[in-house]
Amino acid sequence: MTETPSESTPFDLLASAQEMLAAQAEAVNQTVEGTAGGGVVRIQMTGAGEVTDITLSAEVVDPAEVEMLQDLILAALRDATAKVTELQRQALGALGQLDLGALGGMFVGGGGGPDDATPELPGP
Repeated sequence: MTETPSESTPFDLLASAQEMLAAQAEAVNQTVEGTAGGGVVRIQMTGAGEVTDITLSAEVVDPAEVEMLQDLILAALRDATAKVTELQRQALGALGQLDLGALGGMFVGGGGGPDDATPELPGP
């Protein structure tokens, strides 16, 4: 039985997996910036989803507008998280386009945490 060029061997799959792991490791070392309010709130985040810096412009720090500031910080955090997700999808190549549902959030700082655990049912 001869192998056609379109058939993958286990070695091809292993090489692809190693390339994806290397690309994802590289993505973890990159930094993205999420912004809100036209840049008055900026959040730096690593490719692993760790927030490393928050910058607030002086004009947005108004004691009478604390609620707005909270909304802006949350929006910048969501923007940074979306950029990390995209960075990791690019690192994974074709596999990054798969819809992993809640499982995908385990790799990008969302889902899979203790708050998302399925409660245990009592035994019989």
